[in-house]
Amino acid sequence: MIEFRQAADVADGFHAEVIAPLVGDVDYAAGLLGWGSDVLGYDTARSTDHGWGPRLVVLVDADEVERVRKAVDDGLPDEYDGYPVRFGWDSHEPRHHVTVTTVGDWLRELLGFDASKGIAVEDWLVTPQQQLLGVVAGRVYADDGRLARVRDALAWYPDQIWRWTLACQWSRIAQEEAFVQRTHEVGDKLGSRVVAARLVRDLMRLALLQARTYAPYSKWLGTAFARLGHPDGLDVALAAAVAAESYADREQALVTAYELVARRHNALGITDELDPAPRPYYDRPAQVLQAGRFTEACLATVTDEAVSRHGLIGSIDQFADNTDVLSNPVAFRKLISVYR
Repeated sequence: MIEFRQAADVADGFHAEVIAPLVGDVDYAAGLLGWGSDVLGYDTARSTDHGWGPRLVVLVDADEVERVRKAVDDGLPDEYDGYPVRFGWDSHEPRHHVTVTTVGDWLRELLGFDASKGIAVEDWLVTPQQQLLGVVAGRVYADDGRLARVRDALAWYPDQIWRWTLACQWSRIAQEEAFVQRTHEVGDKLGSRVVAARLVRDLMRLALLQARTYAPYSKWLGTAFARLGHPDGLDVALAAAVAAESYADREQALVTAYELVARRHNALGITDELDPAPRPYYDRPAQVLQAGRFTEACLATVTDEAVSRHGLIGSIDQFADNTDVLSNPVAFRKLISVYR
């Protein structure tokens, strides 16, 4: 049995020993980029049973694409490091997965637009964070500068868009924080748990935003959140909220988490300091943060009208939750009309 190595390490040798000699003496960039848990560095031995193997994206000038593509097609070995170079999965027929293209064409295929030519506000808002990770998260093995420029440009949201997405994420929490108690009050134990779980997910995504870290799709959200590190115990509080058997324990875990993310907000220094303590929900018997206070504070710092005019609908990840939309540039680019 082959000893497992992460795809990023396999691709390192695959590039140096196989791809670089085939590309030859031209300027290019190459990396493990685009789709897959291996791009995020989350692949394990389990990953090798499904769409996993030696692969790379190779970016060259337009007039070199056909030559380099043919050299790769003709020169690839049958296997590398014990893994087949041509592989398939499900309905995908076996083929090699070395993509030779230009930066612009690759970005249009992945994001739906060429970010090397500039990034409009609507481009930022309609592009799922998982797709952005496909550009900025993978290992790079060669780069003449063409890839670094676009990775730098997409590394994180511009400040005004970041502040706005924070406001929108706080708004999501404000919309539902009182529902945990209300559903419990009418005897809907399952509903109370479901709302609590939704809030936990939104708090995880808020923590990632606060840490200026793109959130991957749902399978890896918990992994990305865990890798932030939580010396304040936020991860413990959120786990307790999901696991709680009683409403009292559920509420206590959530208000603990609320206070922790509120303190993290204050530590960012982007608004005046806000009281992080939980409080009653008006005259109802529910303890909440009144997260709308944080929404308003963040929104007050968004001075770019091109961003603020969108209200609080959020970026695409904050209002859409369907894989067939979020993974398909043809689909998610249609939603640019939401921002126009």
